[in-house]
Amino acid sequence: MKRIVIGLLAVFVIAGLALAGWYYRPWSPYSPASITALDNPEEYVTTFQRMDEILPSATIAATDPAPLARNVQPLDVSYEWDGETRTLADYLERARATGLTVLHDGEIAFQYFAYGADAQSRFTSWSVGKSFVATLIAMALDEGLIESLDDPAATYAPEYEGSYYGTVSLRHLLMMSAGIDFNEEYSPERPSDVRPFFFNAFIMGRSPDQLARAFGASGETPGEHLHYASTNTQVLSAVVRNVFGGSLAEIMQERLWGPLQMSADATWLQHVPGDNGVAVGYCCLQATSEDYARMGQFYLQDGVWNGTRLLPEGWVTEATRPVSPAHEPGGTPGYGPRGYGLHFWIPEGHDGEYYFAGVYGQYIWVDERRGVVIAQNAGDPQWGRLGAEVFAVMRAIAETVSPLESEAGPAEAIEEPVLDAPLGTDAEEMDGPVEEAVE
Repeated sequence: MKRIVIGLLAVFVIAGLALAGWYYRPWSPYSPASITALDNPEEYVTTFQRMDEILPSATIAATDPAPLARNVQPLDVSYEWDGETRTLADYLERARATGLTVLHDGEIAFQYFAYGADAQSRFTSWSVGKSFVATLIAMALDEGLIESLDDPAATYAPEYEGSYYGTVSLRHLLMMSAGIDFNEEYSPERPSDVRPFFFNAFIMGRSPDQLARAFGASGETPGEHLHYASTNTQVLSAVVRNVFGGSLAEIMQERLWGPLQMSADATWLQHVPGDNGVAVGYCCLQATSEDYARMGQFYLQDGVWNGTRLLPEGWVTEATRPVSPAHEPGGTPGYGPRGYGLHFWIPEGHDGEYYFAGVYGQYIWVDERRGVVIAQNAGDPQWGRLGAEVFAVMRAIAETVSPLESEAGPAEAIEEPVLDAPLGTDAEEMDGPVEEAVE
């Protein structure tokens, strides 16, 4: 009996040491233990500046950096909200903003940093990264690597062959109308699919593609509803990797970071270190405040950079306007006064305004009429409480930097093309108006 007890104790000790080794992984710079920082909301403001220290990533090199011109001026911004006059300084404090870069006519007009951040800090994007993936889809469409956005995902991403996602069209994925049974809930207190999706990739080392393909149909007809699901973008990122050939970081470097002459290296998180790592494609780009703003400027210039068109004509217009009645601001309960295009958000009362958005306060706001771009990063665990006040802040900044009566520059040169059919569709097969075709 004594030998049995000693043997059992030895087994428990060995198992405990093995579990501790797996959890802390002293041989690796990444471990499940380090990921616990993501469950400390008070530390988000600093944690979101070092995500690629906590989790595995691949580098996106700035191969031809060209910092943006600077014409920095003091920015005295106030706005009306909830019956009172508020200031930008007050908003930035309440939003727990870590970085803010404002561009006017392509020049840096204002910058702000807090919580130890500076111009060289790499801030995580969260779902702002979704719009970068959509941009790569547009480039692939323009180059003929994707024949039609109405093709099913499995045509270009064999990883999803035989799954429900394999049957969903690229257009419906971009619209966030995939009809997928997925719960995009960020609070740890409520049932969620997105939280275990994220942590299973990094803690358990499971491929995010394999995790995504496990989700099935919700019963909604694809294309008829707005149902935001991060897994949609994971599928699109697999399409990008397959049609261009390479990792998401490599493709970002070749197609965006190099051509746009981004000012600094960036990173994209992947589920394990090394060449076997698969990018978590629905989020997880890390870049400087200036380079996020530069991406917004690229869209403001209708996908043209240094005189070269990099996006198909009409893409910016189609992607940044509501694509169905359900995608109009207020068109779907639960999304508040905002609408959706093709992986871009659209504010209520929009007039040439749209934005990239990520959880906890990440934004790239574009105002076409005023030629203004605003990039914000933050670590606000209660970002949702600000709601549409963010729209008022962004509009106040844009109006202060570029009042309409003195509007000039590249924003005036942008004309909205008239689309006979949505991009990536065979126009000869279209019977009705654009709106009907998208639905």
